[in-house]
Amino acid sequence: MHFRSIFLVLSVLNGCTCSPILTAVADLIRCLNYPVQITVMQDGCWTDREKTYFWRELASIPAAVRFSGLDVGDLPWDDPNQHRNLLVVDASCPGTKRLLQQAGQLLYYRVKWIVIDRGSLDCGRFLRFFDDLKVLISSEVYYLCAGEGVDGYSVRQVYRYSIESSLVEEVFGYWYRGVVVRNDHAAIAASVRRQNLNRFKLRASVVITHNATLNHLEDYKEKHVDTITKKNYFLTKYMVENLNATVQYSYVNSWGYRNPKTGRFSGMIGELQADQADLGATALFLTADRIREIDYLSMTTPTRAKFVFRSPKLSVTDNVFILPFNGTVWMCIISFIVLSATLLLIIMLVEFRYTTVRYGSFRPTLMDTMMNMFGTSCQQGSFMEPKSLPTRCLILLSLIVLMFLYASYSANIVALIQSPSRKIRTVEDLLNSRLETGAEDTVYNKYYFMHETEPIRKALFERKMRSRDGSLDRFIPLEKGVERLRQGLYAFHVELGVGYKVISETYQEDEKCGLQEIEYLNIIDPYYAVQKNSSFREIVRLSLFKLREFGIQGREHSMLYTKKPTCSGGSSFIPVTIVDVWPALVLLWWGFGIAAGLVVGEFGLKKRRDIRGRFFKRSRVNAVKPMGLS
Repeated sequence: MHFRSIFLVLSVLNGCTCSPILTAVADLIRCLNYPVQITVMQDGCWTDREKTYFWRELASIPAAVRFSGLDVGDLPWDDPNQHRNLLVVDASCPGTKRLLQQAGQLLYYRVKWIVIDRGSLDCGRFLRFFDDLKVLISSEVYYLCAGEGVDGYSVRQVYRYSIESSLVEEVFGYWYRGVVVRNDHAAIAASVRRQNLNRFKLRASVVITHNATLNHLEDYKEKHVDTITKKNYFLTKYMVENLNATVQYSYVNSWGYRNPKTGRFSGMIGELQADQADLGATALFLTADRIREIDYLSMTTPTRAKFVFRSPKLSVTDNVFILPFNGTVWMCIISFIVLSATLLLIIMLVEFRYTTVRYGSFRPTLMDTMMNMFGTSCQQGSFMEPKSLPTRCLILLSLIVLMFLYASYSANIVALIQSPSRKIRTVEDLLNSRLETGAEDTVYNKYYFMHETEPIRKALFERKMRSRDGSLDRFIPLEKGVERLRQGLYAFHVELGVGYKVISETYQEDEKCGLQEIEYLNIIDPYYAVQKNSSFREIVRLSLFKLREFGIQGREHSMLYTKKPTCSGGSSFIPVTIVDVWPALVLLWWGFGIAAGLVVGEFGLKKRRDIRGRFFKRSRVNAVKPMGLS
């Protein structure tokens, strides 16, 4: 081992006459963005002198250099810095072809490759070498072959649109005497310069929940039906045109949900998972279980599904009879009544004792003055006629103060009865409110409601969305739900742009006022998706970004989605209903109950006194008789 190290050092010091192809590879690596890891994969077909020479050529590059065998386990499968890895392989080494076949997605996704052949520099031989390899459009595979008409080497790249399509060759540049001269287009990222697919046929999966949508994908009719499908259909169409490709559509009836038994997805995700589609041409929500199966690219549809409801009257959520004044004012009013009643009692007792003024045949008590002042505060007048100057001054002052309070209270009550409530703002508020709930009958609504695990949201589904027999009759058609929403005291879960379109077309102007929203699903805007680790991932993503930056995405959104209606007509007259006066009725019934209870109690007490009176009378009679006999 010691002798081997000495040999390697001497080789470095003395130099060697190795193939200039190794020098060209080192210069090419310098020309590329510096990787952090360079791995030379060969299985003993390089001599120690060649390894040492190549290592010396790479010494000036700030990267780790590693030599390994042609074992597929040496590939950077789990390296978080895959995009900073560069692999060098030699086509003349036995086993290199097998390694590239087993590399899978690493051959075209994130990792850079340089392929050399020390046995031959024929460019045609390289094309035959790559003929059955999965060098897809996102691959960054470089190879060096003999230049045509120039000294040195031609640096080229190769890719294909699919494993069945023919190879496409790109000239990256030329190497001559230690210098790599790049073509102008080589400085552009591969995902940008390869956006011409030359009429390659892409496969797109489209979600259709209503069969009639197939007849209205492009005519902007029935916008409220499968709206998200129609918008993303247009975006897919424009994107394909931008990429100079063609498209073949397949139609499914759901976005796709995992089968707990098989672990496979249905619908659009199932087609992406099974390589039956390249594009998920209908935007879908981002969920944890889908991230492992597909790649989300861009938010193409800024829309949400929420509970929409008309703000109920304030009396639905609050007792309007205690709202006109705050707690401090109520305490002041009660204190004023108690104080006035006490002062009135003191004045009347003084008059009763020191003057001849009398208020009937009874001696005044605190209960009498309290009842008098309470009746005065309710504008019922005073049943006691003030006869002295102090009494008249006190009652007059009380009437004036309580008149202003009564006027303020009455005005506030009228305004509050006409006011909408703003207390229903969260899912928990909706759960505890008197509003009924429903949702549009769509696949995703049923799935997310049934699979919700958050306690409050799950309770809302169990208590307000599922019937007692377990049926899902609260999931109703869009038009029916919007009509029930119009009637009030009803919250309808619907995609906002779709629901607002129907509302704008069917509601009166005053009915568009007071619309509120509550988010239930708690998810972000839908994403456009492709296959997991798809070779088209970057070019599709960039094309979608281009559609958004150029305003095409916004234009289609404004054509298909309706904004929240503006309240331009003002609110109409709202009649008083039993709900508005319910607290007063409850108080009245409590009064009836207490009065009835007191009457029964008084009758019972009187009967008890009568029984006791007869008993004592009989006892006295029995006690007198013996005395008379004696």
